[in-house]
Amino acid sequence: MKLRLVVVFLGLILPFHVAVGATSAGVPAAAAPALPRDVSKLKLASTNALVLDAEANRLLYAKGVDNVTPIASVTKLMTAMVVLDANQSLDEPIDVDIADIDLIKGSHSRLGLGSALPRGEMLRLALMASENRAASSLARHYPGGLGACIEAMNRKAVSLGMTNTHFDDPTGLSSSNVSTASDLSKMVKAAAEYEEIRAYTTTASHYVEVQPSGRLLGFNNTNSLVRAGQWDITVSKTGFIREAGKCLVMLANIASRPIVIVLLDSYGRLTRIGDANRVKHWLETGETLPSAKPQRRTAGTKRVSGSLAPVR
Repeated sequence: MKLRLVVVFLGLILPFHVAVGATSAGVPAAAAPALPRDVSKLKLASTNALVLDAEANRLLYAKGVDNVTPIASVTKLMTAMVVLDANQSLDEPIDVDIADIDLIKGSHSRLGLGSALPRGEMLRLALMASENRAASSLARHYPGGLGACIEAMNRKAVSLGMTNTHFDDPTGLSSSNVSTASDLSKMVKAAAEYEEIRAYTTTASHYVEVQPSGRLLGFNNTNSLVRAGQWDITVSKTGFIREAGKCLVMLANIASRPIVIVLLDSYGRLTRIGDANRVKHWLETGETLPSAKPQRRTAGTKRVSGSLAPVR
């Protein structure tokens, strides 16, 4: 009789114990809080925007994600990938010469003619500080030269499934460098596979000793979110020319998930940063932060060739 009671008792409590154990151990969909799905609560000012759960490859927010648009210095992520794919020594010194001077936009550079740095340092400056002459020098010293580098960039884009992307130069100065938010999400995920790109794009500030002068120059990251250090960012790149507007792409850990954020054609000095913070707040809380109202462009400031605005 006692044995029968024990069996009955165990039969009653075991299903409850297993159920509780399964819940606490965690089936991902049940145990972890779901990311917000109410897209009506996310108001972004950027013309084209994408938010993607990179691990689940799940699109969380989309706004004009297939619109082809200039991408400015976001280009430099692709330049960095093909340079690293070429397996050239990062310690080899490479220089800046007259071919690296910006004749498209007339942008300023602190790397004077004849300046030489190890390839790795040029790569770091191109990514963190968006140094155009550094990016140009990297492409010019690519096996086969500048043309071969650009060809490699376009081949890489095809291999990544970036079907609406084209590169015309390695810096992003050319407005013919175009892509979509959807394509750029693929590029950001691919860039995150490179240790150097992860390290260099998230360097807040850095000093280099330029040869042959020995002059010490300090550079800051163009992404203020990296400099502030309050985000957990894996990959970052900014961009700006007038034709592209302000751009920002990132892979960051938010709400315990790897999230790709692509913000293109933001107008106004702080709009892309404000939009990034709105995305973060939405993912973490499901709530809305006030949205910045897009500022109106004056006539002729959008997609006008020959602009003198620098790439950032």
